[in-house]
Amino acid sequence: MAKVAIGGTFECLHDGHRELLRRAFELADGGQVDIGLTSNEMASRRNRAIPDYSQRKSQLLEHLKGIPGNTQYRIIELNDPYGRTLDEDYDHIVVSPETYPVALRINSIREGKGMRPIEIVKIGFVLAEDSERISSTRIVRGEIDIHGHIIH
Repeated sequence: MAKVAIGGTFECLHDGHRELLRRAFELADGGQVDIGLTSNEMASRRNRAIPDYSQRKSQLLEHLKGIPGNTQYRIIELNDPYGRTLDEDYDHIVVSPETYPVALRINSIREGKGMRPIEIVKIGFVLAEDSERISSTRIVRGEIDIHGHIIH
């Protein structure tokens, strides 16, 4: 049993997000997963409209209902890139290549505070049918659906 951190905006809950969540729950193995969900304020810094926090949280909760096992989870509103990772102990943090630098910063800050580092588990991007990565940006643009299928 482990305590695992993961974070994101989860704008369009796509297969890349699902893989991050799957891996986090697998690593927790009956422990706990803390899911940091970007606040509306943080999301508003993007160059496009992002669905409201409550809508993104609801979509996330619906997905989590289908995850098997007895792992506990918390959804924590993120008002900064670090969430509770600078104050609480975690065994693992699951990241994509895009968020890997944030995990490195987290461990650097933790080290400066005399805390033990969190094991960083970096998963690869999930690719769409066209071998490009699945991303919320591509979904919003109408290029692909949440599973990476090309939209014609």
